[in-house]
Amino acid sequence: MPKSFHRDRFFWVVAVQTAIVNFYLGGFGPAQSLLRADQGTSLTIAGLHGTAMGIASILAGWANPQIAHRFGRSKASWIGLSIFVTGITLFVISPPVYITIPATLITGFGTSVVINTMLTKMSSHYGKAAEVAIPQANGIASVGFVIGTALIGTIAIAFPNLWRVGLLLAVPVALILFLIGREKDQEEHVPDEDGPQGGKLSRNFWIAWVGFIACISSEFATSFWAAALLEDRVGSTAAISTVAIVAMGTGMGIGRWYGGLVLGHLKLDTQLLTVIALQFIGFVGFWLSHRMIISLICLFMVGMGISMQFGLSSIRLIGLSEGRPDLAIGRAALAAGIAIAGAPFLLGLLGDNFGISRAYIMVFALIAIAFVIVKAIPSKVIEAV
Repeated sequence: MPKSFHRDRFFWVVAVQTAIVNFYLGGFGPAQSLLRADQGTSLTIAGLHGTAMGIASILAGWANPQIAHRFGRSKASWIGLSIFVTGITLFVISPPVYITIPATLITGFGTSVVINTMLTKMSSHYGKAAEVAIPQANGIASVGFVIGTALIGTIAIAFPNLWRVGLLLAVPVALILFLIGREKDQEEHVPDEDGPQGGKLSRNFWIAWVGFIACISSEFATSFWAAALLEDRVGSTAAISTVAIVAMGTGMGIGRWYGGLVLGHLKLDTQLLTVIALQFIGFVGFWLSHRMIISLICLFMVGMGISMQFGLSSIRLIGLSEGRPDLAIGRAALAAGIAIAGAPFLLGLLGDNFGISRAYIMVFALIAIAFVIVKAIPSKVIEAV
């Protein structure tokens, strides 16, 4: 099958679902400095919000085969969005840290369910063309990420005590999408009589799974604490540093939309190695920079490098799952959960003890691990001819 597809109604509904949860990720992740200032917590305690999000992804990964089996992938995405709306509302209306951490857990669970079903639905719907469709859907999602980052940072500058309220804009958008986007005449889902997808996965799958952890860890470690590094290196305020992370989100959006078109003639693994290398180059520049303009350019490069890693790595895991996509994406969500729970928290812990600049050396190691594993474990995705 050629690597082209038609952006039909199915594509746009799924893409906008993902954009809504990315609006939250774009506003919440870079705003860790703002949240820490509001609550008067250390980097380590603030990092527990990332840990809660990671635990949520682990739980969603465990539940993914069961949810897909019981409700079907289409209904599962709306269930995930409903859980997301509940969690984000609780986060905004309950300021104390002992409430915002469990609220983040609920929101993260819904977010992971939406993203998991996006991957399996598009992989099934588009086949080989999913190599272009999934990154482009993530490109639409990046618009949500950028809007979330820009909006929350701007509100923080103008109205320092109201930045969380901006996150609530996701709620009416989700409701409108549900009213106009769900298929009212959809066939009733009949659970597979063989039960949820299960069984033992190969050694190569699990090695590639470790590489997936490294990719997601480097992404979330950067998005959660890049604003803190900017404060340290450039001397900007927390609010301005949060807005500056728009550069990374913009790079992610452009990379996801055009990356599959530019790199589409390359094999899947070569595409992934190329964007990991681009991320490394951008991150070296960002880590060494002491000037805002250079930092922004490098963050843009980092965003482009990160842009396709999630989608391409997920397709690799599906290809190594021996025809069990729901199981593969469930295990991928476990990996993402470990990464999201561990990387921001560990980086915050290292930052408290050694300074944020030295702590960021961890990201170099993660990028190297991801690159080596992609080279060592070839994908089993059949290339188009």
